Amino acid sequence: MLLALWLNASASAGPVTHYYTVTVDYSLTWLWVEARFTHPVDSIAARSKNAAKYLLDVRGCDEDPGIRLRNRRMMLPADGIRCLNYTVDLKRVANEFRESSDLSSNNIVASPAYWLWRPELFGNAQIQVDFRLPENMQVSVPWQEADRSINRYVLSHSPESAYSPAIFGQFDYREIEVPGAILRVSLLDVEADINNDAIFDFVQATATDVSLAYGRFPNPSPQVMVVPISNSRSSEPVTFGRVVRDGGETVELFINAEEPLKNLLGDWKATHEFSHLMLPYLRSEYHWISEGFAQYYQNVLLTRAGEYDDEYAWQKLYAGYERGRKSRPELSPNAAAAGAARSARMKVYWSGAALALMADVTLRERSGGEESLDSVLGRFQECCLPSQKVWTGPEFFARLDSLATEPVFMPLYHRYADTAGFPDTSEVLGRLGLRVSDDQVTIRRKAELQELRKDILRTYAPVAQWRGQLATN
Repeated sequence: MLLALWLNASASAGPVTHYYTVTVDYSLTWLWVEARFTHPVDSIAARSKNAAKYLLDVRGCDEDPGIRLRNRRMMLPADGIRCLNYTVDLKRVANEFRESSDLSSNNIVASPAYWLWRPELFGNAQIQVDFRLPENMQVSVPWQEADRSINRYVLSHSPESAYSPAIFGQFDYREIEVPGAILRVSLLDVEADINNDAIFDFVQATATDVSLAYGRFPNPSPQVMVVPISNSRSSEPVTFGRVVRDGGETVELFINAEEPLKNLLGDWKATHEFSHLMLPYLRSEYHWISEGFAQYYQNVLLTRAGEYDDEYAWQKLYAGYERGRKSRPELSPNAAAAGAARSARMKVYWSGAALALMADVTLRERSGGEESLDSVLGRFQECCLPSQKVWTGPEFFARLDSLATEPVFMPLYHRYADTAGFPDTSEVLGRLGLRVSDDQVTIRRKAELQELRKDILRTYAPVAQWRGQLATN
């Protein structure tokens, strides 16, 4: 009742801001939070169901208000309070980070999911967070920067796809410029001897790949966390990556600490993860769309950047489509994603890539090259990214159609999304001039859509030259 009354009273008001001060001790052991609420609050919650076990002390700012914990929710008096203090065991929270053993003692990763207890952020409500840190220590969070010079950030409503990282301590933080964006990149401190400059070059190059779609990076200021790990743990240059949408957008990259820059640049995973930011966060049953578009673009963009040649890129796309075709043929893309079956993983990862190719070719062909998947996604970025909501597949495709000259995405969705099997790419590949024999792709010299095919993968010479220079340095 208290929340409903407040929502009605503030419906036409400006932004509602709660004020948090977060203090971290010099040994990165404790974290103290003072939360001052704009209106009386009768409960707050943490994202993790395990957050309560890391609480050391909770009390009102003026008196003990009688606080009860119920799972991940903190129940306050029915008439609400305006100020609260609590203490968190930061050292134990940091152990939740799966790669914590690789980090030096100078920095930790402690997700706000375990230590940020807050009201629900409805509508235009937000939280201003001021960090108080020991001398020579830094913080990195995915939230919007209000004033980095005093460690002030603003958190508002967003999708909650996973637990975002908050980094505390001494690490290499740099702001890296790419077309249309400033990346806030944190390279965590590890025991291994690594070339920091080369790793930042790698991040800049792979993020720049994504600008080759429509001329700019899709998010103007994302958080990027790079964690070097020992090469004894993996033989791949980039061992793992993911995008987290939680209070903002974060790209996490785990890299082999001892790989040369040339090998890092040749790995597709970072380009794949950055490509995800061209789409909003889609509900889990539609992840075949977001994963598929990223699969399509990782190959297209690495070719435009000069890392792949045309035939190699088409070979990788064809091979991926074949893996998708053979994966659980009795399931539709929607059923495969909703079921979360590991045996359907290739269907999830490649069904959307097939639709991305079909849409791209259709847009280019009917417009005489004036429109493309690139240009439609560019218009979507202008209107809708970064997005604070969770989208369905039909919502996303319908919005793309509204930005295109004629509908193409929803017709493809209606044809394939709930149809068992895999979208048949053989016709479009043939028209592009791709011949397949014994699963090997060759490019025919003459084909109906040969110029369109060349345009999809056309190399951007300045970017390719720059990447080549980086690889040889």
